[in-house]
Amino acid sequence: MTTLTVRRNGSGARRKQTHRGGAGSRMWDATLLTKVMLAFTIILSAFPIYYMIVIATRTNSDAVDVPPPLLPGGNLGENIVRVLNDPDAQFVTGLTNSAIVAVSVTVSVVIISTMAGFAFARLRFRGNRVLLLAVLLTMMVPIQQMGVVPLYRVMVELEWTGQLKAVILPYLLNAFGVFLMTQYTEQAVPGELVEAARVDGASTLRIWWNIVLPAVRPGMAVLGINTFMITWNDFMWPLIVLAGNPTVQVAIRNLNAQHSTDYVMIFTGTTLSVLPLIIVFLVFGRQIIGGLMEGAVKA
Repeated sequence: MTTLTVRRNGSGARRKQTHRGGAGSRMWDATLLTKVMLAFTIILSAFPIYYMIVIATRTNSDAVDVPPPLLPGGNLGENIVRVLNDPDAQFVTGLTNSAIVAVSVTVSVVIISTMAGFAFARLRFRGNRVLLLAVLLTMMVPIQQMGVVPLYRVMVELEWTGQLKAVILPYLLNAFGVFLMTQYTEQAVPGELVEAARVDGASTLRIWWNIVLPAVRPGMAVLGINTFMITWNDFMWPLIVLAGNPTVQVAIRNLNAQHSTDYVMIFTGTTLSVLPLIIVFLVFGRQIIGGLMEGAVKA
């Protein structure tokens, strides 16, 4: 249990936190060195993205200058038009295909993983742990690398090559998502709460909808962001199975000229491809922070 007291002095308001428990439960303020290291880490992590945007606003001659330019130019609009109108890259088609694939896979993985996590964590049935162990064992095998050839043969037999369902259906279920939501449900949903709802006559589906989903919302947001990013950035399988119908990562690869490298086109296309990821993080990041704050208040 955390209590907050506010003391005022001549220099203004000061908030003091006291924790009941032991010395191990105290929260210490960050030191100046910690703040400096965090700021340095943020700058170091954000600089590649900033430099990508800088090159996207420049020309090819600027991109190979020594020293490299560090300030944005004035050619961003022209470069975007070039990327979107490139007939070989099919960048607009790639953006549309990636959006369809990423949203479909993310929604399916989050829903199925949440339902499976609830079943493994709070429903008692024969073979519960054995089935969960079987799911975990699939995570130890590099299926994406080892299964490319047989999966491609299946797509050829089904005549799905070149169609979006060839990159959607194989990834509608994720073993990591099931494991994550199982662990999160065990911590966020007390078994007594489920039993009480069962005594009141609630069905399993209603318990999942009204009790489990609100409690595991932060975990769903984490899983959704992770799944969307992985699916959006997938390159190898769409390159193999979607001949002539690219996703955005394949379209970026197509921006590379046959005999020379157009750095500005590649960096501009990469900048456009990153924007949906930033939007998804901003939308679902609030859910994560909201869930953490809600848990802190309950504590």
